[in-house]
Amino acid sequence: MNEFSILCRVLGSLYHRPPQDPILTPLFALLREGTLRAQWPLEQDALLQRLEQNAEPAALAGDYAALFVGEQCAVPPCGSQWPNGPQEAEVRAFLTSRGMSLGEAPADHIGQLLLAASWLEDQSQEDEYAAQVRLFDSYLLPWCGTFLGKLEAHAQTPFYRALAGLSREAIQAMREELAEVETAAADRGA
Repeated sequence: MNEFSILCRVLGSLYHRPPQDPILTPLFALLREGTLRAQWPLEQDALLQRLEQNAEPAALAGDYAALFVGEQCAVPPCGSQWPNGPQEAEVRAFLTSRGMSLGEAPADHIGQLLLAASWLEDQSQEDEYAAQVRLFDSYLLPWCGTFLGKLEAHAQTPFYRALAGLSREAIQAMREELAEVETAAADRGA
């Protein structure tokens, strides 16, 4: 698993699952121990320190629920709930066409989209970067800036405010990396 995949997997998991989910226990342990920061591929130490200092799942559960859960949540986590976001069926069709197995959870959920980016990165198909570009440009970037801004504004805990900033910078860095791959591929084809 490369750096791009790790970023997407960590961020996607923190959005996709409530903090008290047992699957996140090892990730929260890495945060509390400072181990994740030592292995994080981007220079985001200040934001990661804020996550580490506030990585107590029990203390985050109420904020997570108020932010992301239910019809009256403060920050809807699905792209289809935002003016520039994609429709869930369109995202599901795209990911399924790429061979990704999806459960019943919404395919346009911010966490699912980041996990899908990791999954696409881990695939060995020659056109993986083209699929990632489409995922970012069509299904994630049109609405995630607004989503992350609203998350920063509505989060009651420093953890989720820091997660929004960390996500914004990481998503931008990953898209820039994809642009470099696109340019290199175009140069090889010229």
